[in-house]
Amino acid sequence: MLNSKTHRPTYPDSYYTASKNLDLNLPKLAEDIQTEICVVGGGFSGVNTALELAERGHKVVLLEAYQIGWGATGRNGGQMIRGIGEGVDQFEKLIGQSGVESIKMMGLEAVDIVRERIKRYNIDCDLVMGYCDLAHKPRHMKAFEEEKAWLESVGYAHEVRMVPAEEMHTIVGSDNYIGGMVDTGSGHLHPLNLVLGEAKAAIDCGAQLFEQSGVTDIEYGPTVHVKTASGSVRCDKLILCGNAYVAGLNPKLEGQVLPAGSYVIATEQLPDDLARKLLPQNMAVCDQRVALDYYRLSADNRLLFGGLCNYSGRDPGSIAGTLKPHMDKVFPHLKDIKVEYQWGGMIGIGANRMPQIGRLKENVYFAQAYSGHGVNATHMAARVIAEHIEGESDRILNFERIHHMRFPGGRLFRSPMLAVGMLYHRAKDLV
Repeated sequence: MLNSKTHRPTYPDSYYTASKNLDLNLPKLAEDIQTEICVVGGGFSGVNTALELAERGHKVVLLEAYQIGWGATGRNGGQMIRGIGEGVDQFEKLIGQSGVESIKMMGLEAVDIVRERIKRYNIDCDLVMGYCDLAHKPRHMKAFEEEKAWLESVGYAHEVRMVPAEEMHTIVGSDNYIGGMVDTGSGHLHPLNLVLGEAKAAIDCGAQLFEQSGVTDIEYGPTVHVKTASGSVRCDKLILCGNAYVAGLNPKLEGQVLPAGSYVIATEQLPDDLARKLLPQNMAVCDQRVALDYYRLSADNRLLFGGLCNYSGRDPGSIAGTLKPHMDKVFPHLKDIKVEYQWGGMIGIGANRMPQIGRLKENVYFAQAYSGHGVNATHMAARVIAEHIEGESDRILNFERIHHMRFPGGRLFRSPMLAVGMLYHRAKDLV
């Protein structure tokens, strides 16, 4: 994350902050140091890149402007859903059929990376497996059938099954959906506790992590010089993982990613019988609309309900006041339930909805633009970068061959222009 006077340097008042189980209390960079690799950004991408490289024996320093997991990593809906990007087939002319298949398979591998990491480092982050895509329209069910067929064709190791309308109440206690598709290989977790556990693992493997250490300047060259307000790092390789908070760090990366607001509310703790009425199998769920709803239960029986992706650059006056009516439409019997937490943050959106992973220079890597699906895709990005640095694979080339459009209009006009464009796509949801 980068310095910004508009953002406070402590965690937001969220359910995740209230229930985090680890305080790292990391130092601020206050000296000039030299290392092999410097990572900028303390979210999932940066922390896991540091961990992947430290596990391989590299000397790594990570700089975070605020706190580990302060941005989207520690604020998201906590849904861990298979897949990387949207519509991978559209890039076949650029990366070939083998590249398309490689990225699709990485979308499955990404979830395995998260699960293996949790197990290896014994990270307490409330992992629950089980997820269901929700359909409002027959075309959604058709898309599910096609996805199910592909998963079966590649030998997906987990159960995937269609749920007809008459069985939907075994998944979600709402009349809003005409069907769904269950995937037992996806699930949900506490994202802030996950990244804090991963940061501790990186430190235990030898990485140096610094908080409150926003980057003020970068001098590129064979040796890269990364400066902060109170120190600096000289390194052979630099990895930029600022994502939605990349503004001011690199103009090319900033122009290719749009910060968009995303919001979550958490109810008061619910009685067991009510919680199980809402989500009988404790699955994470998500519908298929552009202005989608996604929700799940926390470990202590709160409904965490997210959505309201905002491309205008302006937060709603009241997150709960704006988002709770969406929740009440899905679950009318929750109208009298209190909302105890409300929070939001910025996610990074790319124009083509494909994560941007690659190199600016031979010794400068980057990863960003997960478009709201970053829990597992970030872990895959970290592995792809680490593999390339180590010489283990060239899977990064599949991402580097994909062109990413620069959003027109500069900082002042990018968000309004995209907001207008998204109205068209939301209108299509009505058809």
